[in-house]
Amino acid sequence: MKLRSQRRLASEILKVGIHRVWIDPDYVDEVSMAVRREDIRRLIKDGIIRALPEKGISTSRAKKLHEQKKKGRRRGHGSRKGRKTARMPRKESWMNKIRAIRRKLRELRDKRIITRRVYRMLYMKAKGGTFGSVRHLLHYIEEHNLARKAILE
Repeated sequence: MKLRSQRRLASEILKVGIHRVWIDPDYVDEVSMAVRREDIRRLIKDGIIRALPEKGISTSRAKKLHEQKKKGRRRGHGSRKGRKTARMPRKESWMNKIRAIRRKLRELRDKRIITRRVYRMLYMKAKGGTFGSVRHLLHYIEEHNLARKAILE
């Protein structure tokens, strides 16, 4: 038995889509007799016609993936797209490196481990890209005996 018009009327009254209208299968004959909006309203009041709840999209899988990524999983070479520099731009990595080196240089100068003259020389070398890291800088200072006193590291 087709209840197309009843379903359409019910969807308009309930303000939902046609597919969200539920009609009790036990009362199909009674529903088929309903032709006016008034009849449909009565059936809705009696609970024979109801609006189904909205279907949502489950985020459980996405949450699980997110948790794994937070732990550092799924970040290997096979999961990457783009170059190394697309994930961390050259400029950004340079900024991180140079800031760390300059911070260390300032600290050494303030603790009077290196002289102002040595500080300036090393600062300019750092600017030129001589040192790859803070560790490299400290190694250079030790190698060339530029420290007044031993670097406590």
